Amino acid sequence: MRPIQRKQFVERRHKRLRQKVRGTAARPRLAVAFTGKHIYAQVVDDIAGKTLAFASTLDKSFGEKKSKGNKDGAAAIGKLIAERAKSKGVTAVVFDRGGFRYQVGEKGKNRVATLADAAREGGLKF
Repeated sequence: MRPIQRKQFVERRHKRLRQKVRGTAARPRLAVAFTGKHIYAQVVDDIAGKTLAFASTLDKSFGEKKSKGNKDGAAAIGKLIAERAKSKGVTAVVFDRGGFRYQVGEKGKNRVATLADAAREGGLKF
């Protein structure tokens, strides 16, 4: 039997999550995605099928910071997505962690928790 790889675990968790998490016009979905080098976040109205706000470490407004794929980059993207969502009139969202673990423990926070906290500090309500 072939061992299940990490990517497949993430995909399974994301599929399970998406059965429960839906974005509406009143509370759109804040979806996050991570690669080794970059972080992506978008606010989506699933009923209308529209992306209301988007932010990533690839944006030119993000700048040439060295810290793109780590916790510092996640904090910056969290603040940026909150700012862009609020400019579109969105104050409350449903958080879709994209199958990635939301981990807060003895060692500190991971990128998912850091991004979520930064978005909360930016004014979004989960």
